[in-house]
Amino acid sequence: MRVRIKQSSTLGDRLKKEARNLRKQAEGMPPSIRRDELLRKAEQTDTAAHMNEWLSSPGFQPPK
Repeated sequence: MRVRIKQSSTLGDRLKKEARNLRKQAEGMPPSIRRDELLRKAEQTDTAAHMNEWLSSPGFQPPK
Protein backbone atom coordinates (compact mmCIF):
# COMPACT_ATOMS: atom_id res chain seq x y z
CA MET A 1 0.00 0.00 0.00
CA ARG A 2 1.26 3.48 -0.89
CA VAL A 3 1.20 6.24 1.65
CA ARG A 4 -0.07 9.48 0.14
CA ILE A 5 1.07 12.80 1.50
CA LYS A 6 -0.87 16.01 0.95
CA GLN A 7 1.67 18.68 0.01
CA SER A 8 1.17 22.09 1.58
CA SER A 9 3.10 23.93 -1.16
CA THR A 10 3.41 23.61 -4.92
CA LEU A 11 6.13 21.62 -6.63
CA GLY A 12 7.62 24.83 -8.02
CA ASP A 13 7.82 26.39 -4.57
CA ARG A 14 9.46 23.28 -3.11
CA LEU A 15 12.00 23.17 -5.95
CA LYS A 16 12.89 26.85 -5.55
CA LYS A 17 13.29 26.40 -1.79
CA GLU A 18 15.55 23.38 -2.32
CA ALA A 19 17.73 25.36 -4.77
CA ARG A 20 18.09 28.17 -2.21
CA ASN A 21 19.04 25.66 0.50
CA LEU A 22 21.65 24.02 -1.72
CA ARG A 23 23.21 27.39 -2.56
CA LYS A 24 23.24 28.35 1.11
CA GLN A 25 25.07 25.10 1.96
CA ALA A 26 27.65 25.75 -0.77
CA GLU A 27 28.08 29.40 0.23
CA GLY A 28 30.29 28.79 3.26
CA MET A 29 32.36 26.01 1.74
CA PRO A 30 35.85 26.41 0.29
CA PRO A 31 36.26 25.46 -3.38
CA SER A 32 35.90 21.68 -3.57
CA ILE A 33 34.21 18.88 -5.45
CA ARG A 34 31.39 18.78 -2.88
CA ARG A 35 30.74 22.53 -3.31
CA ASP A 36 30.64 22.09 -7.10
CA GLU A 37 28.18 19.22 -6.68
CA LEU A 38 25.89 21.35 -4.51
CA LEU A 39 25.96 24.23 -7.00
CA ARG A 40 25.32 21.85 -9.91
CA LYS A 41 22.37 20.33 -8.06
CA ALA A 42 21.01 23.84 -7.36
CA GLU A 43 21.17 24.64 -11.09
CA GLN A 44 19.40 21.39 -11.95
CA THR A 45 16.71 22.15 -9.38
CA ASP A 46 16.22 25.65 -10.83
CA THR A 47 15.88 24.13 -14.28
CA ALA A 48 13.27 21.68 -12.98
CA ALA A 49 11.33 24.57 -11.40
CA HIS A 50 11.36 26.49 -14.71
CA MET A 51 10.26 23.41 -16.63
CA ASN A 52 7.44 22.88 -14.15
CA GLU A 53 6.30 26.50 -14.62
CA TRP A 54 6.42 26.12 -18.39
CA LEU A 55 4.54 22.82 -18.41
CA SER A 56 1.82 24.12 -16.09
CA SER A 57 1.38 27.43 -17.92
CA PRO A 58 -2.00 28.09 -19.57
CA GLY A 59 -0.36 28.30 -23.01
CA PHE A 60 0.86 24.70 -22.76
CA GLN A 61 -2.35 22.70 -22.65
CA PRO A 62 -3.11 19.47 -24.46
CA PRO A 63 -5.43 19.72 -27.47
CA LYS A 64 -9.10 19.08 -26.76
